[in-house]
Amino acid sequence: MPDLTLHVRPGRREDVPGVDALLARSYPQLLKADYPPSILVTAVPQIARAQPALVSCGTYYVAVTESGRVLSAGGWTRRAPAGGRASAVQGSIRHFATDPDYLRRGLATTLMERCLRDAREAGLEWMECLSTRTAVPFYARQGFDAVAEVSVELAAGITFPAIRMTRAL
Repeated sequence: MPDLTLHVRPGRREDVPGVDALLARSYPQLLKADYPPSILVTAVPQIARAQPALVSCGTYYVAVTESGRVLSAGGWTRRAPAGGRASAVQGSIRHFATDPDYLRRGLATTLMERCLRDAREAGLEWMECLSTRTAVPFYARQGFDAVAEVSVELAAGITFPAIRMTRAL
């Protein structure tokens, strides 16, 4: 593949379709090695959708090509996923994904470094994430430690196995 010129910037409302497309390319392909089809058939339609408020919150970032194609995305918030309470010292890493054709090129690491730096500058001391089984090695390389297996309720009757991970800033 040719070298790409990428721009990393905060997400905007108009990035929602691009993030949707990224999640639709990424999650079904990357998660199939770690989850049975019975889970993926119900969970992927729930998790492979961009959250407009998250994408445009100011702390969610996209790595885009010059033509505007989103190749990686992810961010952080003071509020935990699913409307959890905000904390003065702990934040949450949120909805990271990278296009399967562009893995291991440093895109997600670049976004994570930005998230961790910005969270530290905002006064946070700890970060947590709910990782897919597939992403545990990535988060471990970023300094996160696995704390517990959890079951995330995505919708009524639909749960998704994940790993809660934390790290100090």
